[in-house]
Amino acid sequence: MVGARMRRRVFDGGELRLVLLKLIADAPRHGYDLIREIEEMTKGAYAPSPGVVYPTLTLLGDMGLIAEQQSEGAKKQYAATDDGRAHLAERAEEVASLMARLAELGEDRARTDSESIRRAMNNLRHVLMHKQHFGDMTTDKLHAIVALIDEAAQKIERLG
Repeated sequence: MVGARMRRRVFDGGELRLVLLKLIADAPRHGYDLIREIEEMTKGAYAPSPGVVYPTLTLLGDMGLIAEQQSEGAKKQYAATDDGRAHLAERAEEVASLMARLAELGEDRARTDSESIRRAMNNLRHVLMHKQHFGDMTTDKLHAIVALIDEAAQKIERLG
């Protein structure tokens, strides 16, 4: 797929439940806080959707692992129950591994994904799309564009 972002599943349902429970045990939170915290931990590489987070919070509540707390505003804030903390303690090794996976996603993203590179790639894509759709694209211009892109790719590859 050209231009589409490939999405892979980061956690299965049980793993995401543990991650959310751990974050709630660290500090009472509402759903949006959890999404934002995970996105920050992964430096934007992963953010669970509200369509996954909110049903998971309901399930954690039904399991007695979290409980709604009084909070200001309309957002429901959750805190871990004693059963929730005990559940985390029983699965401490798995929880630590899941949190390490989030941290690793963030480290990978920081190492391999630069905002300026994404901006430059998007700029190139937009210019090319505009030229192709609205410019008077002759065969000579097309070949010149391809040559420029190939030359840039070779120079980048030689950077090591």
